[in-house]
Amino acid sequence: MARAGVGTLPAPSTTDPGASPAEPATTPSGPDPGAEPARADADAGSSAGAARPRWWRRRRTDLAVFGLFLLTALWVTSQIWVDPAGRVAPLYSSDPAQVQFFLAHSVRVVLHGEFPFFTEQFNYPDGVNLMANTAILALGIPMVPVTLLFGPAVTFVVLVTLGLAGTATAWYVMLSRHVVRTPLAAVVGGWFCGFSPAMLSHASWHPNIISQFLLPFIVWRVLVLTRSTRPVRDGVLLALMVTAQAFINEEILLFTALACGVFLLAVLVQRPALWSAAWRPLGAGLAVCAALAGALLAYPLYIQFGGPMAYHGLSDAVRDYGNDIAAFFAPGSPTIGGNQRANVNLAPNYSEENAFFGWSLGLLTVGIVLWLRREPLVRALAATGVFFAVLSLGERVSWWDRELFTGPWEWLVRLPLLDAVVPTRFGLITSVVIGVLLALAVERARSLPLDRRTVRTLTVAGLVLALLPIAPMPLHMTSRPPVPDFITADRWRGYVGPDQTLVPIPVPSMGNTHGMRWAAATNLDFKIPGGYFLAPRNGNTGDPGRFGGRPSGLGQLLEEVATTGRTPKLDDRQRRRSLDELRHWRAAILVLPVRQHHAEPLRRTVEQLVGPGRRELDVWVWDVRALTDQPA
Repeated sequence: MARAGVGTLPAPSTTDPGASPAEPATTPSGPDPGAEPARADADAGSSAGAARPRWWRRRRTDLAVFGLFLLTALWVTSQIWVDPAGRVAPLYSSDPAQVQFFLAHSVRVVLHGEFPFFTEQFNYPDGVNLMANTAILALGIPMVPVTLLFGPAVTFVVLVTLGLAGTATAWYVMLSRHVVRTPLAAVVGGWFCGFSPAMLSHASWHPNIISQFLLPFIVWRVLVLTRSTRPVRDGVLLALMVTAQAFINEEILLFTALACGVFLLAVLVQRPALWSAAWRPLGAGLAVCAALAGALLAYPLYIQFGGPMAYHGLSDAVRDYGNDIAAFFAPGSPTIGGNQRANVNLAPNYSEENAFFGWSLGLLTVGIVLWLRREPLVRALAATGVFFAVLSLGERVSWWDRELFTGPWEWLVRLPLLDAVVPTRFGLITSVVIGVLLALAVERARSLPLDRRTVRTLTVAGLVLALLPIAPMPLHMTSRPPVPDFITADRWRGYVGPDQTLVPIPVPSMGNTHGMRWAAATNLDFKIPGGYFLAPRNGNTGDPGRFGGRPSGLGQLLEEVATTGRTPKLDDRQRRRSLDELRHWRAAILVLPVRQHHAEPLRRTVEQLVGPGRRELDVWVWDVRALTDQPA
């Protein structure tokens, strides 16, 4: 993706790395021997004066664009900013609670020097492998001051806001410096990469997925390596960015590597002569990158794949997540033209709407490819976008929820690394490809054999027609129960020791994560059993993954009561089993919020197990230390 020649691979700049390649380099001629010194000084001053306004104009444009993207991100997240601790997405509220737990873990890493890649603060005593659960250390650790001052709920919405705005800004910077000359073209490309329907879909739940601000620069550094004169230096730069991205989201890093590989192959198929010049610097740079990044990530990856509670392969619940073909032509739910009811069967769930470009943008994209089909760059981008769109269909290809045939993902899903990929998310790569194609189309429109006014009118009309139906809207939010005063007032500290647990009722699980928010609000000062995370299916390192830890009879019992509102009659055998689990968890107290849904049936059930509780502030408390300290 270089300006020097469409379809050629980029040549590294030989000027200041911060300089813009938008302005062609010129070779200054020496001064005229007969020129007067005063004239030469005047010319020099005039040149400096011309350079300064040009530099300032670019900076002003950049600042205006950054402000536009930030305001848009604030608009999208405005409903969360109203009350960060009390608002959450109406569906799948478990993911935000998990992220807030991980943000609180970053506080403990910084303040207490705790091990960053594993914790026993939830799922006690088995613990959780954080490297295998995307603990977002590269986001959480820099945000520790915000988390300490305002809490993990505020940090969550800050990360979502900066993730959207930062990704759009990063793509704008990369496009404006290296791909297109027209500011509007870079703005359009950056806008779509940062606020596409797929990005909006993940924004309510996955700040680690939408924080893609390193990806444009990783892609660019890979392309620079193809003609680098300093592959060692460039390989080191790439390795540092790869390492940082690994601690944001490894899946997105893998997608970036795959996309770069497919794009380069698509270019080389068209222009095989480029390979003779590209393979040496590319191979050397990638070798340096692999060696350095491998050294930096060796121990964390060992913990992830061979450490305690490591798993191999995703849960069956998400392994076959794929896009419906019709999803590529429908608008996303959090957009002006979106309709959640219409999208029900087109995506695995509302947090995974990884296509949803709408009919108008879909047709415009096809038109752009046909219009610019003579350019090798456009053909390579189109091949990359289509390749990953097909993979995103998953193991079973469907049209409007009707299965048609087996998809190619069926043959790839069991390969190493790919067995940990959610296939629908390959649509994120197609989104980026469309963003770059939009930028190129706006840029190439300037060369149409039409007057300038007509070109502007056609460009604006096309962009409005394509992008208005999928323009971002504020994310839908709903209220969630506050963290109990019993927790925030530190009343729990009189009961729970360092090696004991506080057991929230219901026991934390994939569907009940309020207890994880309680712990996060205290920066994980107490341990809890259970939780929402990925772990080996049978608790043995190397097993396939599943959501949650070892099955808990007590946890399932209380979850059923919380769901149905029916109080079961328990026998002595159930009581003994429940007490055994409480002892295994080293439970100090059981805590049930007074305002918990179906609180009364839950209270009566717990009383059958451990006796009467005591109301303290806004919770019911059962002190079970006398029971759990006894030998089984």
